[in-house]
Amino acid sequence: MLRIVNGKVHDPANDIDGEVRDICVKDGKIVESVPAEARRIDAHGMVVMPGGVDIHCHIAGPKVNLARKLQPEDHRYDVQHRTPITRSGTGGTVPSTFTTGYRYATLGYTTAMEAAVPPLGARHAHEELQDTPVIDKGFYILMGNNILLYDLLKEGRFKDLREAVAWWLNATKSYAVKLVNPGGDEPWKGQRNANVTKLDKKIDSLDITPRQVIKGLVDAAADLDLPHPAHIHCNNLGHSGNYETTLETMRTAEGRRVHITHIQFHSYGGELGSEPLSKAPEIIEYINTHPNVSADVGQIMFGKATIMTGDAPLSWLLRNLSGDKKWVNADTECESGCGILPFAYQEHIYTHALQWAIGLELFLLSKDPWRLVLSTDHPNGGSFASYPRLIRLLMDRNFRKEEMSKVNQRALRKINRSHLDEREYTLQEIAIITRAGPARLLGLRDKGHLGVGADADIAIYTEDDNKEEMFGVPRYVIKDGQMIIDNHEFKNDHEGRTLHVAPAYDHDIEQVIRPFFEDFYTIRFDNYPVTEHSLTLHQPFPIERRSINR
Repeated sequence: MLRIVNGKVHDPANDIDGEVRDICVKDGKIVESVPAEARRIDAHGMVVMPGGVDIHCHIAGPKVNLARKLQPEDHRYDVQHRTPITRSGTGGTVPSTFTTGYRYATLGYTTAMEAAVPPLGARHAHEELQDTPVIDKGFYILMGNNILLYDLLKEGRFKDLREAVAWWLNATKSYAVKLVNPGGDEPWKGQRNANVTKLDKKIDSLDITPRQVIKGLVDAAADLDLPHPAHIHCNNLGHSGNYETTLETMRTAEGRRVHITHIQFHSYGGELGSEPLSKAPEIIEYINTHPNVSADVGQIMFGKATIMTGDAPLSWLLRNLSGDKKWVNADTECESGCGILPFAYQEHIYTHALQWAIGLELFLLSKDPWRLVLSTDHPNGGSFASYPRLIRLLMDRNFRKEEMSKVNQRALRKINRSHLDEREYTLQEIAIITRAGPARLLGLRDKGHLGVGADADIAIYTEDDNKEEMFGVPRYVIKDGQMIIDNHEFKNDHEGRTLHVAPAYDHDIEQVIRPFFEDFYTIRFDNYPVTEHSLTLHQPFPIERRSINR
């Protein structure tokens, strides 16, 4: 049991904005009160927030493990030593499982969602997530390049499509539907440099379009009442002029909920093949005026990164721009592909400086922080370890101006500087974009807030004018009521839970899926699903199905 007193509480979900009030913890939950003999933390001079929630990162699964193997030099000089409390691991831009969990905790984060796992990699992903300490976690399953789903869409079998999506979510014990460059991987597998660039251009040999794929899976996620909508990595990521594709993708949702991920990478004007321009104002205006759309930013941060993506054609493009000779491109049978390469963002390079500024534009022009939340697309735009620096960029305009003076000035002249010069995020807004907002967008009712009944996931920071230092070193971190970090020191380890959905489905759909497996997969149908007994601590999200006539 625990009582936190005298701290300034920022709990946006419950309209608490810096009030000094008590927070009580018992049996892993926030409660009304605890007995007088319960431990007390005097949080005078400190800020109390819910634990952080990362809505989009890459921390587990086959591609992450490949990225770790690709960069031994990244780990050699960044070793987390074993202590009586914590296990050993390595760091770098793609930390080991142990280091990932501990370093999220040392930022005050208690939940993180892996953003892209092919169904064939689900078992691997679960094993890695169960090996990632402290935090709760889950993953989104890749469906935007699934051949069987393409066949169902082409034949107009929308009911079977919904049932197949529900089956796949259950079979993989995953949390949400993920689309990456819908329709782009199959042309690439058949012909190098092939891709799709227009939503209404037919995917080679498949007789459907990316727009049909997007609409079908957006509708399926909505019809299944999933807690998080379809999570979309749009076509044409990184290409000049791609903002038009991004706007068309959002329009394709036709008012249904949709989440656009790492939207900074999809907010570029200009002609294909030319230097990009910022179209952040047009993108954020659409989001501001369409409450069905949410997004995370995918802010780039200067320094080392690792590109890892299910967008196979993109990785080939970036491989030709990177000075690093190492590169991986892999196929996942009938389901997806991926590309991995080391990368570094440099402030003197025009494109990198513009990307950095576009991310800040999106943040600073957003009118609803509940629907535009913080991410760096770890480790694509930069490590999650850079979150405190990003928070300082948003909260301290003088620091932001200093950093702007260091970057490529030709890039900054291409944008409206007024977007970047004045606004400063408040602590309440930071609590929204790092905690309350992601939890709400994920449908996690017990996370992202400090109301009675919430999970006792709490971060306590010492107030400091330097927000990078403040958010980089929490004084206390509590997970499920356990004191993980006590006065800056690890005092307990913790396993954390795996979060997944469990929508009901018509078991007759297995008669559609099974023959496809027997014809095209190298794994037998009966060996494919992840069973509950293979998981340890996990939390399914039961979903009541509505009657749907479409």
